[in-house]
Amino acid sequence: MTSTPPVRVALLQFNPVVGDLAGNARRLAEAARRAHAAGACLALAPELALTGYPPEDLLLRPAFLAACERALVDCAAQLADLRDFQLLVGHPRALPGLADAMDVRTRSWSMPTCVNAASLLGDGQVLATYAKRELPNYQVFDERRYFISGRDASLGGRFGPLVFEAGGLRFGVNICEDAWFDEPGDAARAAGAQVLLVLNASPFHLGKAAEREARMAERARHLGQPLLYAHLVGGQDEIVFDGASFAVDADGEVRTRAVTFAETEALVDLSRSPEGRIAVSGELLPHPSLEEQAWSALVTGVRDYLGKNGFPGAIIGLSGGVDSALVLAIAVDALGADKVRCVMMPSPYTAEISWVDAREMAQRLGVRYDEMSIVPMFDDFRATLSADFAGRPEDATEENIQARIRGTLLMALSNKFGSIVLTTGNKSEMATGYCTLYGDMAGGFAVIKDVAKTLVWRLANWRNAQAVAAGQAPVIPERIITRPPSAELRPDQCDQDSLPPYEVLDAILAMYMEEDRSIEEIVAAGYTPADVERVTRLIKLNEYKRRQAPVGIRITHRAFGRDWRYPITSKFRA
Repeated sequence: MTSTPPVRVALLQFNPVVGDLAGNARRLAEAARRAHAAGACLALAPELALTGYPPEDLLLRPAFLAACERALVDCAAQLADLRDFQLLVGHPRALPGLADAMDVRTRSWSMPTCVNAASLLGDGQVLATYAKRELPNYQVFDERRYFISGRDASLGGRFGPLVFEAGGLRFGVNICEDAWFDEPGDAARAAGAQVLLVLNASPFHLGKAAEREARMAERARHLGQPLLYAHLVGGQDEIVFDGASFAVDADGEVRTRAVTFAETEALVDLSRSPEGRIAVSGELLPHPSLEEQAWSALVTGVRDYLGKNGFPGAIIGLSGGVDSALVLAIAVDALGADKVRCVMMPSPYTAEISWVDAREMAQRLGVRYDEMSIVPMFDDFRATLSADFAGRPEDATEENIQARIRGTLLMALSNKFGSIVLTTGNKSEMATGYCTLYGDMAGGFAVIKDVAKTLVWRLANWRNAQAVAAGQAPVIPERIITRPPSAELRPDQCDQDSLPPYEVLDAILAMYMEEDRSIEEIVAAGYTPADVERVTRLIKLNEYKRRQAPVGIRITHRAFGRDWRYPITSKFRA
């Protein structure tokens, strides 16, 4: 007896636009058609692919939920001519009975009125729907604000396990967090599933892909059956999704892995032996390095933030330092040189080598480069304030005036030409307040807001190495990377005059802010009490600045933004 022909399933690695319901439905249908043409009888789209993830408080608007329902029906209708083909797609589903019973004044503060759903589309219809059972409420997730669990008693059991047949195999359905727990997968298996399908919108952070695969391998081994995982890709405000959809066999071995940070239809073949064992096969791409992950996430975040919001290009204040150089290189990779403009704004304290290096980098990348001296404006500010400042020495006030002049010039160019200002502050600076409100913090998108200074240097060297490997000149002049960092706002200024060495600062920052380690634990790890007290004190004191910073790309498991919600006014100092 021979094995039955393989069943081909397509993992639709999809980059939606939040709220573009008609556009998302159309592009999902197009991807499904490509999968069908490639021989798939089933296509699996990511979690909330129809709306984009996360739609946030749009989910509290009845009009949005009604539009989602229409878009789902429309998506099904677009596939009506595809015989023996089904699409499983993620979307929110309203529960009208609950919504109608609620007072409109308290709707968003009582209980949610929808579920995080996956519906099976076929023959032009919505055939069945599953509701997510495990709702994450940590890090960037806030799902209990919006959704009811599929197992909630108020639903009356209407969303039990979903198991359906395609190509002679029985498939069960989980959505993202469901697959991190035993019960949802066990329920699908008990209902007859032979293969578990998992729809996902799992925000990226460094190392997350390997973590996901390890947990899904555990789930497959526990169930004793293959698991197919379709993942979202692209940028949405501060979070990015890396794709890297995959499939594991019943032994937990990864047999298929899709490309990272790009849309694709990854094909998985499921072959059943006469004994009933299901083999899994498909293209298996390698995991990228940590630096490549970070670079791709930053490029994706910039490309999609500007592209999805309709900005024609980007403006960057180029200083001759490594942070602005890194942001410029990322922007060019994301947008192309023709959509990036950089402006050098020298002050009385700008070193000659900063001018030289900035010009050289702009030439290497082929971007528009302009120089606008801020010396006359700085002199005017000092003259205007001289009477009030008489008898007082120059200090950070004069330094901040220079930064604010630059911010004003960049924002004026942005207003006039429509391009967005990309700010250049890194995570180490944002943590300690080594940045100026309405100055270098002024802008629309903070590209390296979640990139610590030590990682800035690693990424600069990595990008240069990629250029050399491709037979090109390094993108970033070597001196920009190796010279001591300085804000150049006073004579002979150096960052380490005001901060501990970045290797020390970043290690303390990671332990305190990302890992929630106590001051005592950090000191016990080998750092001096003075350095630990200094860094942690600065982190707490500068919350007010971070609240006013532009949104920026999250690449670590804890970034300043959605998953850091600390009070500005607080006396707690431990």
